[in-house]
This record gives sequence, structure tokens and C-alpha cells, in this order.
Amino acid sequence: MQKRGTPRWKRVLGWTGPVPRPRHGHRAVSIKELMVVFGGGNEGIVDELHVYNTATNQWFIPAVRGDIPPGCAAYGFVCDGTRLLVFGGMVEYGKYSNELYELQASRWEWKRLKAKPPKKGPPPCPRLGHSFSLIGSRCFLFGGLANDSEDPKNNIPRYLNDLYCLELRPGSTVVSWEIPPTSGPAPPPRESHTAVMASRGGVSRLIIYGGMNGCRLGDLWVLDIGEAPQSRGPGWSRTLTWFQMFRMCAASCLSVSPSPDWFLS
Repeated sequence: MQKRGTPRWKRVLGWTGPVPRPRHGHRAVSIKELMVVFGGGNEGIVDELHVYNTATNQWFIPAVRGDIPPGCAAYGFVCDGTRLLVFGGMVEYGKYSNELYELQASRWEWKRLKAKPPKKGPPPCPRLGHSFSLIGSRCFLFGGLANDSEDPKNNIPRYLNDLYCLELRPGSTVVSWEIPPTSGPAPPPRESHTAVMASRGGVSRLIIYGGMNGCRLGDLWVLDIGEAPQSRGPGWSRTLTWFQMFRMCAASCLSVSPSPDWFLS
């Protein structure tokens, strides 16, 4: 007998509408009763946008307009009200992106955003497998995998552990990148990790778990952000602190470099 309040999985059947084809490396976010699914890989990079209505058990394909982005996989995807932001990802074999797009779901309109670069340092390089986490009016970008080869067919992988913050202005398309100051040992470079934001008592933290950098990782890291960013205004009044909770690494490391085509198969 199932205990009251115990989470229970249930496979959803009987839906109607144009169902997305099988894929991986895609992302999804929720807006009220809607789940918005974009991109991924299935014999190439998928450029489709599908929406699932959880209230009616129905899929539909909205008529999008504007600066429609190319398909991408393993990108960053966040939801800020009815505004969705897409950053980076793989756009074709061995070719990664550092483009930023906004989708306004209230009218299904795409817009390519040109973010201002950081005051000190370069903007984020093209990458895939990064994390992109929203808290308040800021998105935190961490890590991922870059390709240091100018020839997309000759992949030279470089794992990343850089940290960027994308400053958003409510009701405006003006955005800017910042490189927040940090202290403490940063997590080792990685891609395909998970990241969540947690807030308690007005104090916010970015929590990083696992990923891959030649070995499959099982370590847990916390970035102490402090008071909620929206209460401080632009800029950084304090240094953010990394600290490690625990570490566990797979006994065997991968013997080959990551292939840029696994999202295409």
C-alpha cells in the first residue's frame, strides 16, 4: 500500500497532437501548465519546438516568428516568466555556439540577443554541456565543453570550469555578461553536470553535481552567492565562495575523448 504523500511515477498515455520524434540532448522548461521542448539530437540536430499542455494532455507546435535559432543540443535553457533564454550548445558536427536567444512565449516570438561583454575578461566561448541556472534577474553559466580546433571535423576537446553571470533587466532585451569574483578552490572542469539554485532565508546557493571530464564525476560543490542577487542591484558587492561537499569519482576513466557526434546518432 502506497504511503500518503509518496511521489509516484505514472507513464502518460493517450495524448493527442503532433508528438515530438525521439531525441536526446534536448532541454525542457515549464510555463504554468505548459512544457516547452526544444532541440536535441536524432540523426542530426533537431530544430523543432514542441509544447505539451499538461492540463489537456495535448501536444502542439506553436507558429513561431522572429530570429528563429538553428537547432541545438546540450545547450542552456531557462525560463524567466514567459521569457525563455537559450544559450550555446552544439549546432552541427563539432561546431558549438555561444549565441544567446530569447523566446517570448506570450507571442511565440524569437529574438537574437547581443549581450554586452564583461567589463573585465572575454565573453563565454562556444560550448556544450554547460549549466545555465536562473535566480532572480541573473543567470549563472558554469563549465561545459569547448572545441579548440578551427576545423569542426577535428575535435580538440577542452573542459571548462569558468563562471559567468548574465545580468537580465526585467521587461528589456538589454543583457550583459559579468565574471563574478570568487574565492576558494573552484570545481574541476567538466561538462554534462547538473546545477540547481537553492535559496533559504534570503541566502542563495548554486549546487553543482557530477558530470564528466575524462572520468565520470560524482562530486558535489556549492557556490555561496549570499543574499538574493535582485536585492543588491547591478555589480557585485561581495566575493562568491566555492566549497566542496563530497567527492566521488568513477573507478575507471573513459579511454577516449568525447565525440562531438554522439548527439547526432
